Amino acid sequence: MSLPHAILTALLEKPSSGLELTRRFDKSIGYFWSATHQQIYRELGKLEAEGFIRALASEQPARGQKKSYEVLPAGRAELARWTAASQDPRPHRDTLLLRMRAAAVVGTEGIKGIEADLRRHLDLHQRQLAEYEQIEQRDFPPGKDSSQDRLRHLVLRAGIDLETFWTQWLTHALDEFAELPGREPA
Repeated sequence: MSLPHAILTALLEKPSSGLELTRRFDKSIGYFWSATHQQIYRELGKLEAEGFIRALASEQPARGQKKSYEVLPAGRAELARWTAASQDPRPHRDTLLLRMRAAAVVGTEGIKGIEADLRRHLDLHQRQLAEYEQIEQRDFPPGKDSSQDRLRHLVLRAGIDLETFWTQWLTHALDEFAELPGREPA
């Protein structure tokens, strides 16, 4: 249900084509709500059919010309309604954690693969944390404290705090793996 709202948010920030939305998802909203190119285009069609957005008139109509979209008042009202609605948090699902639990049940034959994934995940989370910290330095200097900036910064801080958690937990997990009985050193 949230993809249409993510698209409405992005279009309210800046009217865009489907390709531009895909690129923007890769650089901002996609950090916490990802979508493929096909999903975005499919959702744009639905939002247009529901009267939430419209394609902007092209200056030079041409076959294959990219369409840019803007949010209509009904789309803004839907986004405001959704923003104000209460939602429960979703349960966290993580394959790596499930694999670790399974290894505790079936034995540790696959432990080296899990340990390799822990190291790989740690590297990925460290890189993501560094990227978020660069964005924070660039986009949120002291004194940038409008309501909009504060809300955007809170979203970024959630990403920073989550990546910090994961890097700390993965480091701890790797330390624990090093202490497992009967395990050969890596």
